[in-house]
Amino acid sequence: MNQVVYITGGSKGIGKGVAAYLLQKGYRVAISSRKLESAQQAARELGNTDRVLPLQSDVRNLGDEQQAVQTILNQWGRLDVLVANAGVGHFAPFEEMTPERWHETIDTNLNGVYNSVRASLEAIKKSKGYIFTIASLAGTNFMPQGTAYNASKFAVVGFTQALMLDLRQYDVRVTTIMPGSVASYFNNHVPSEADSWKIQPEDIGELIYDLLQMHPRALPSKIEIRPTKPPVK
Repeated sequence: MNQVVYITGGSKGIGKGVAAYLLQKGYRVAISSRKLESAQQAARELGNTDRVLPLQSDVRNLGDEQQAVQTILNQWGRLDVLVANAGVGHFAPFEEMTPERWHETIDTNLNGVYNSVRASLEAIKKSKGYIFTIASLAGTNFMPQGTAYNASKFAVVGFTQALMLDLRQYDVRVTTIMPGSVASYFNNHVPSEADSWKIQPEDIGELIYDLLQMHPRALPSKIEIRPTKPPVK
């Protein structure tokens, strides 16, 4: 397997789960985090093989993403798949949503996706590859205390669907994945046995792998995925 995957926010949660699953299937995987030490620790936990490349990148910074992609190209000479996964969640009633938290949410969840796609685009076009964005069911379902998060994820869904239409002419496939409850570290949550009813991060990896195997004439461009069972109370 020569294909190369770049996963933003790959040091934990969904990103790390996707990396682990795709490594098992023979892909070469680059994972980024705001802190290089976090990416390096995740790489060790993933087996620290020569098929894992840890990178420092803050997706809010286009220059960081451009450097990350260039490092991938220098290392492996190609980029086939982008998983734009990095994200944050700040939840509060609107009057308590500070400008700082608002901008961090939008800059990471929306502008970060733009930066990752912008930095990766020429390499992905060359390989006729695949772009995944990780949105959320919050991209279509609004919630109390969700002004910032809802705004960012509604926007990611719209961005990705328009991007899909723009890039079809280059034989580049684009899909947004919209998970419900995932057993991850999102919003400072620490996964535990109580999360067994939730989607597991590797389930998203399996979904992405299955989409990569589909005949290129068929494109599931927007996928909702939720736990089979309702929340445990």
